[in-house]
Amino acid sequence: MPLVSTAHPWPAETIWEQVFPLLPDFTVEVLPEIDSSNSELMRRARAGQHEPTLLVAERQTAGRGRQGRVWQSQPGDSLTFSISLALSPQDWSGLSLAVGLSLAETLHPNVRLKWPNDLWFEDRKLGGILVEAASMGGRSQVVVGVGLNIRPRPSEGLSTAPAALSELWPDCTAADALGKLAFPLIQALLAFETTGFAPLQKRFEARDVLKDRRVHTSDGQEGIALGVSSGGALRLQTGLGVQEIHSAEISVRPFI
Repeated sequence: MPLVSTAHPWPAETIWEQVFPLLPDFTVEVLPEIDSSNSELMRRARAGQHEPTLLVAERQTAGRGRQGRVWQSQPGDSLTFSISLALSPQDWSGLSLAVGLSLAETLHPNVRLKWPNDLWFEDRKLGGILVEAASMGGRSQVVVGVGLNIRPRPSEGLSTAPAALSELWPDCTAADALGKLAFPLIQALLAFETTGFAPLQKRFEARDVLKDRRVHTSDGQEGIALGVSSGGALRLQTGLGVQEIHSAEISVRPFI
């Protein structure tokens, strides 16, 4: 059942009613403040709590992105939420790409995807995804965290100002975005458990911001991005031939 500890009009009841036929023990929680929604759900998973949960944080004090980066979250300016599910796919490869594709396709035709886990609009970052997993007692629990800019964010210290969903959807609120995104994302996660990433490859490439662009990676490689493999690896044409990059810990940036 939904648990909303704030007067903010979040669509918790609506989301719960949508998901309940698929996941009868599903819960929705909205907290006014927490260190990190991903961290909280990972703590619960390690403590043996495996109920499927959507946890929304109105404000995060220690939000995390990839490679330990901080994700700042203030009420109304960003949407930050995490979903915890017990999943056992045959192959985990491409999960963050499947998540990004669900979000992009739900949000707007002009939202594009930057491998492995960023949403982009007009060559600027709109949002990010953090996927973590815990295995306890033979069970696999995945926690998928999403951070999405609703309003323009400060750009101090950044080479490019971040994008905001309000540029595409002027009257949107964080609650509006959550109501639009949550159910399709849960459907996508459940489908991924059965089919993996391969059926999504072409749809991902249709939104791939890196494809056919010269890019450089944080481990020193340079080349032309050729799209992604059926397993979600980034295919990179280098002087040594086509290389496949699998590690989500490698940062990839286009030459702009």
